[in-house]
Amino acid sequence: MPNYNFFPEPEIEGELIHTRRYEVRTYKMNNDRFLMRGVVCDEKPAGLYISSDPDVLWVHHMIVDLEVTFPALVIDKVSVTFHERPHEHCTDIEPHYQNLVGLSIARGFNNKVKELFGGPRGCTPIGALLSARAPVAIQSTWSMRAGQGKLMSPQDATPEDRRKGYAMNLNTCHMWNENGEMVAGIERGEPMEVPVWIKKRFKELGIPDSEWEKVRG
Repeated sequence: MPNYNFFPEPEIEGELIHTRRYEVRTYKMNNDRFLMRGVVCDEKPAGLYISSDPDVLWVHHMIVDLEVTFPALVIDKVSVTFHERPHEHCTDIEPHYQNLVGLSIARGFNNKVKELFGGPRGCTPIGALLSARAPVAIQSTWSMRAGQGKLMSPQDATPEDRRKGYAMNLNTCHMWNENGEMVAGIERGEPMEVPVWIKKRFKELGIPDSEWEKVRG
């Protein structure tokens, strides 16, 4: 079992005073749809606000579920739930998030979120949680394809299929620069490098890198 340490503590002399956690998980519902569940939580350490309280104190705890069509990546259903909030009327904003229905979670999503739910038009923690969704959606498309044995194989694809395969990734980071070497290699039909995280796991399992083609399908 790999030894993952999600949050290594900093090497300082200090007292923890606040923790905000975001987590987004994607669940494949069928070949045409997935559910993205996002959770945001603000946590105060035990005893910070109430000296006699032995337990941590949650001041925000919200869950946002988005059902997304695949491969169109359009939000088809929304559910927002406030489990913990600072004010009684925080929940008044819940119905407003139904305006997410019909939006593409691909390009332009974060700008649309700011337009519809920024400032007094929404809830700050939920807005931050929604902003994390587009990158997760990109990762989820790769997972959906992997589950169907349809990961991109540039050397076997038509130029149009190659472009469709990386369209959501284009210009999202320096590696996916439209003028960069990796995209140029894909356009030439060259095989993509084996992901570093796959190489590490292959090494742990004693599997040669050449098996990546079988994993990709």
